[in-house]
Amino acid sequence: MLKKINHIAVAVNDVEASSRLFSEVLGLPGGGIEVFDNFEVKVAFFTIGEVKIELVEPLNPEGGLAKFLAKRGEGVHHIAFDVDDVAAALSHYKAKGVRLINEQPEPGANDTLVAFLHPKSTGGVLLELCQPAPPAGG
Repeated sequence: MLKKINHIAVAVNDVEASSRLFSEVLGLPGGGIEVFDNFEVKVAFFTIGEVKIELVEPLNPEGGLAKFLAKRGEGVHHIAFDVDDVAAALSHYKAKGVRLINEQPEPGANDTLVAFLHPKSTGGVLLELCQPAPPAGG
């Protein structure tokens, strides 16, 4: 079901400051900063080869990402994989006993549908499933 790594997410306290590191110091091409209210985060993506690095800053000081940063500090937060069909992948993994964070796909960055698998079922690593969003009206 997993096709390839879509991105590796890095939890940061300040996406603007971290973006400067990735763009100006490391020289990685990137896009702008986006806010996703449904996940209560601010993100920026940078590309290296076929993989993206996602910098993700919490907007809710009581949310899961803020708790992650308070406990572990800045660093790798999750790994995202491309799949053809997030809903089908969720059904497949649920049937195999994997604990889901999302029962249904949600809109994500870069015109995708996304869902997360709980790290308690995936060896302690938060995994994200990504699929290109269907065209509007289709």
